[in-house]
Amino acid sequence: MRYALAFSLALSGISANAVAAVSSEEAAQLGKALTLFGAEQAGNEAGTIPPYEGGLRTAPAGFEPGSGYWVNPYKDEEPLFRIDSSNYQEHADKLSAGQLELLKRNPDYYLDIFPSHRTAALPQDVLDATVRNATTCETLNNGLTLSPECRGGVPFPIPKTGHEVMWNQQVRYNDGKYGTTTSSSNSWLVASNGAVTKASEQATFVERPYYQDDVEGRDPQMYSRVYSVTKEPARRAGELTGYMDYLDPTQQPRRAWSYTPGQRRVKLAPEFAYDTPVASMGGLELFDELFMFSGMQDRFEFKLVGKKEMYIPYNSYELYFDCDPKTQLMENHVNPECERWELHRVWVVEATLKEDRRHVYSKRTYYLDEDTFGAGLYDAWDQSGQLYRSMMLGGVQFYDHDIPYIVKHSIYDFNKGMYGLINDALSGGYKVLDAPRSERDLNPEAVVARETTR
Repeated sequence: MRYALAFSLALSGISANAVAAVSSEEAAQLGKALTLFGAEQAGNEAGTIPPYEGGLRTAPAGFEPGSGYWVNPYKDEEPLFRIDSSNYQEHADKLSAGQLELLKRNPDYYLDIFPSHRTAALPQDVLDATVRNATTCETLNNGLTLSPECRGGVPFPIPKTGHEVMWNQQVRYNDGKYGTTTSSSNSWLVASNGAVTKASEQATFVERPYYQDDVEGRDPQMYSRVYSVTKEPARRAGELTGYMDYLDPTQQPRRAWSYTPGQRRVKLAPEFAYDTPVASMGGLELFDELFMFSGMQDRFEFKLVGKKEMYIPYNSYELYFDCDPKTQLMENHVNPECERWELHRVWVVEATLKEDRRHVYSKRTYYLDEDTFGAGLYDAWDQSGQLYRSMMLGGVQFYDHDIPYIVKHSIYDFNKGMYGLINDALSGGYKVLDAPRSERDLNPEAVVARETTR
């Protein structure tokens, strides 16, 4: 705790435009006071956050490798206590604006707080690369560019700026070395009157080439690639979309593309960025909200506020695998019986819209788990300063692959009084690829040819 306090105070004297890697003296804390990926090794003074002991690497009884489903190792645990509309003010310092708004609006909503488990575990080669990155990685172009020396691990295990934290989030080890797929990823929308709509059902592919150094022809500047094939609704069946992101987006902007069966050709889609609504998610989520944040960081000033303790969605096995499609959705919010909340330390980043830039949001706040840089909370405010949207993004540890997997999330639109549950793969599960797909096979034209003939 003393280290956390000293570090948070030190942040106030650090320029938001700092680009230098940390010194060897600072990096020497990795594996000692800090984990190899930069989180605080120790628990908190109250004992409510445990020390890090290597993460979850052992599968519980009943797990079937390759099934696409991961057994909940904490299914028999009982919550420590409950936060609801009667007592949320007592816990307000550990809740986001979105959590507080849900509790204020919905007397039937609650957060069951469970014991905290620091389950995040990464492969040894990723940890080794993270230690190397600590003294070699830099951001360039006022934080917009990740230097090419950064490869294969967390780029900034000891972040000093908001841009560095957001780069950690963008290139986090979420999909293994060669990617993940889903055969049925669903996005559900629940209107203000409680009506449920399946906005889309898609097959998806996600990879982070940032962790690949053995794939012939792969552009070493590409750090992320995503494509999806729409199965439902019927009027959009057969549509494909995809995008690739690069370490220097000022020189290589996002390359996005789309294919519609009626036109029968692949088209570039530069609009798949920033505050363009994502059609497959019913317009409830924006392109730069994918996975909490996605894309170039040029429209906002990202300020690293520090670190604090928050109740965030964590070890969400129940929501990912055990809460059936009908049970998980209630009239005004996700069924709280399906959610699990734990106390964890998070990095806090505030993003403020630049005066000369346009966006539907004026301000955003990100709360990112120190162990994964992925799980956490996110709030966004409109141009009048009113809370607009909030996201709750939890994950599960793929204990047989050393992957903290974080994709399924809820997002609330407080202006419209509606919400969505996104990246739901209760039907079909998730698959981790154990071999790379060739660059030729991942060319958009090849993807379309392959997927449209299945």
